[in-house]
Amino acid sequence: MGGQGPEARDDMDMSVQQATDTDLDIGGMTCASCVSRVERALKRVPGVEDASVNLTTERARVHGSATTQALIAAVQKAGYEATPAVARSGPKAVDPTERWHALLAAALSAPLVLGMLASMAGVRLPMAWGWVQFALATPVQFWLGARFYLSGWKAVRAGAGNMDLLVALGTSAAWGLSCWSLLTGHGHEALYFESSALIVTFVLLGKFLEGRAKGQTGAAIRALMRLRPDTARVRREGAETDIPIAQVRVGDIVLVRPGERIPVDGRIVEGIAAIDASMITGESLPVEAAPGARAVAGAIDTDGLLTIETTAIGAETMLARIVRMVEDAQATKAPIQLLVDRVSAVFVPVVLGLAALTFLGWWGFFGAPRDGLLHAVSVLVIACPCALGLATPTAIMVGTGAAARAGILIKDAVALERAHDVTLVAFDKTGTLTEGKPALADILPIAGGAAEMLRLAASLQAGSEHPLAAAVRTRAGALDIVVPTAEAFRALAGRGVTGDVDGAAIVLGNQRLMNESGIDTAPLRERASALEATGHTISWLGQLHPPRLFGLLAFSDTAKPGAARAVARLHDLGVKTAMLSGDSEGAARAVAAALGIDTVLSGLLPGDKAVEIARLKRGDDIVAMVGDGINDAPALAAADIGIAMGNGTDVAMESAGITLMRGDPGLVADAIDISRRTAAKIRQGLFWAFAYNALGIPLAAAGYLSPVIAGAAMALSSVSVVGNALLLRGWKPPR
Repeated sequence: MGGQGPEARDDMDMSVQQATDTDLDIGGMTCASCVSRVERALKRVPGVEDASVNLTTERARVHGSATTQALIAAVQKAGYEATPAVARSGPKAVDPTERWHALLAAALSAPLVLGMLASMAGVRLPMAWGWVQFALATPVQFWLGARFYLSGWKAVRAGAGNMDLLVALGTSAAWGLSCWSLLTGHGHEALYFESSALIVTFVLLGKFLEGRAKGQTGAAIRALMRLRPDTARVRREGAETDIPIAQVRVGDIVLVRPGERIPVDGRIVEGIAAIDASMITGESLPVEAAPGARAVAGAIDTDGLLTIETTAIGAETMLARIVRMVEDAQATKAPIQLLVDRVSAVFVPVVLGLAALTFLGWWGFFGAPRDGLLHAVSVLVIACPCALGLATPTAIMVGTGAAARAGILIKDAVALERAHDVTLVAFDKTGTLTEGKPALADILPIAGGAAEMLRLAASLQAGSEHPLAAAVRTRAGALDIVVPTAEAFRALAGRGVTGDVDGAAIVLGNQRLMNESGIDTAPLRERASALEATGHTISWLGQLHPPRLFGLLAFSDTAKPGAARAVARLHDLGVKTAMLSGDSEGAARAVAAALGIDTVLSGLLPGDKAVEIARLKRGDDIVAMVGDGINDAPALAAADIGIAMGNGTDVAMESAGITLMRGDPGLVADAIDISRRTAAKIRQGLFWAFAYNALGIPLAAAGYLSPVIAGAAMALSSVSVVGNALLLRGWKPPR
């Protein structure tokens, strides 16, 4: 039998040690303290670098080299269930047994409530009523409430506590005291069966309602996942065939009829149609697409027959990447959640201590051990930290989902939390505030004619992808100018281009490049300044040896229709604006003045933008940078929060905290708005979660809350926090 050489073993060791992300479905979590316990258990596994657990989605994401089996074993040892994550959208579906358990518990508890009300009204109940209470409360306690004992026992075995342990201890104390009173003949007034039964009923009902509400938080992802058709109509070997979407290959020709959803990402090769991509980009109206245009999976072909060449399938489609990005954002933790985790880690032991002090205090100071036990039960029940664990992840899930529907992709919870603090937004100019498709507006020669200048410029710009180069080539093509090939071509970052045309060294670029080349632009400088004052961008054309100026080319790039309104909306939100541009000061200031931008930084090289962003950050401002995600990548990374605008390219999605799925600058204000609203929901949820406990525990310890009221308040706290977060589902960008 052959052995493995040292190289093979080294490769194997490297593959084993490679850090990856592993997702696990976690079962048995009931509150924020459970989240902390599962995270601690996972982080203790050798090879784990980081672990994050989400109570709302009931999932854990672990980064490191540990095996899935080791992670599952650690979770199980901590008293919880774990399985490899399966594909699903949002939180787990509500278990139908939860509904029936809650309804059955309510049905068994209802006679107990009626008996309690009758007793309070002075109606004398027969002696056998005590045994009827026992018969009704016992199945609620130990059958329908068995989940609390099982979960609580697992927590005790793991050396910790959780919400279920508090409920089990509290209700067992009330039930046990009632049984003792019934057996010793203390009468109906000493029975608390209705308290134990109603607490279990309220908690079961609260968990059911909470589960239903949590299920609604994943609505945005489910809606996105439903967009992709199951089949595609493919043309192969001259025949059209409907095949499962999984069998489509890159390069396949796909046919889409009016009214159908586009099944793949691709390029339109035949046909013209209005495409509705509102669920993907948030665009409110269909956009007309012609041959050469891009098509994305999930969009609707509203009115034309399209033939599309497939460029991406499956997990590589734009729709799949959007779903993945939203899921990743919902799986991350906001920085504020770290405080909640630290509090919840010690919450249950502290509550157990407070309950014990309540019992001892009433016994020692008032000589009332029975009252002390009941008040201790109230403390145990009302203090369950469910709402603490739900406040942040629920708001993040709903907020990121609402943003995705509007064409705003938030990369993670950190980006969401940073965005709501933004006080200054810095925009790149070309393609962000302007259309990014400049046209050659004028040619002013001082040596040679305009046609000769255009011929030389087109030769230098033949292979360039710069927007100004495209404008030059378009004009040369329209005039049927024969363009020679430039030799020794060089692109000079942030300045222009140079090359040899017809044996002469020609240079085309901005004023900085002319200064470096020793070319005097004085003869046309006054005219250039006038053009720049009206928003034109100037490129100078000249010769290097000997240095001489041929003339200038003036380009115009119109502002996007909603740019001025977008800047005004940011000002309404109290956010300052700045514009970063490689253009001359005159051209940049003309655009900024038309749009109402506060600060203009012009004449910048690509690397200068990151330096300027760092300088802006040194003040008191939280700075967001808005760019196309490719040329502006250094500036996006330097900002407190990067916002990539465009069509959602791979680079844009990876380089920025927020990606805008269409080139509308108004989405920047929308992103800040939804971030602020989500942050407000998080603060509200945490406030009410802490308020319930801060007010409820002292009142319960002082004897002002019965165990029944405490159980109802605890259940209400979780439902109200989740329900409040769900209000974000109604958010829509203002039109």
